[in-house]
Amino acid sequence: MFILNCNGRLIKWEQPVVMGIINCTPDSFHSDSRVDNMEEAIRKAGEMIALGASILDIGGQSTRPGSVNIGAELEIERVVPIIQAIVQQFPEVIISIDTYYSEVARISVEAGASIVNDVSAGFTDVNMLDTVALLKTPYICMHHGGDGTNLHHFASDNQNIKAVIDFFIERMEACHIAGIKDLIIDPGFGFGKSMEANFQIIRDLANLKILGKPILLGVSRKSSIYKSLGGTAETALNGTTVVNTVGLMNGADILRVHDVKEAMEAIHLINLMKK
Repeated sequence: MFILNCNGRLIKWEQPVVMGIINCTPDSFHSDSRVDNMEEAIRKAGEMIALGASILDIGGQSTRPGSVNIGAELEIERVVPIIQAIVQQFPEVIISIDTYYSEVARISVEAGASIVNDVSAGFTDVNMLDTVALLKTPYICMHHGGDGTNLHHFASDNQNIKAVIDFFIERMEACHIAGIKDLIIDPGFGFGKSMEANFQIIRDLANLKILGKPILLGVSRKSSIYKSLGGTAETALNGTTVVNTVGLMNGADILRVHDVKEAMEAIHLINLMKK
């Protein structure tokens, strides 16, 4: 299905894969995703790998609406020891660093990460794209409605799949000029979009295939799901699985999730139906 050069390791995936979320933060919106010590991080990583996760996405900065920017230095203190410990314990796992700071990306890759996941798409840190090109890692580029300072800024002309495609055409060119070889696109469910627009983009997700890049879908337990169902992040697992399933049917290649088992089951069943 797609091939990535993950820091010198050529990885080929024939079917959609799961990216498990590990948050080294005290304020991520879903409390069960948080880890606050090394032992807990290794335990959670082991559980996710055993359940089928191909990638672990490690972040030290919450990007939920209203979150406080902690700065690169504290982010490095939070994520680097966790990355090093997980790589030592599980050397075959692919680790993604979830950051919009180029310095965090650089030091995390040196510590063992091999994918950079930037929700700002290179707008927060002007050095990010050049840094990723030098690191020679895949780059996850996410659509958002902001300018790098407010990723949740709502713009009325930024609410449909055409706007997302136009955004990625420009970003793909910027990444190409910087020298990034492997690019993954994320339509940014929950970032600067209305509830209606979030679900419309899932419905129209297959249109992103025209760009020829792997598609990452990150809907796990987000507010558009749990508010639609009258619940909370803690009760949104079933809704998440439904939206992930529709995303898989419409071409998603990577599911970024808190709950690996249910995402793997969705992939398995969709594969059976496609056969």
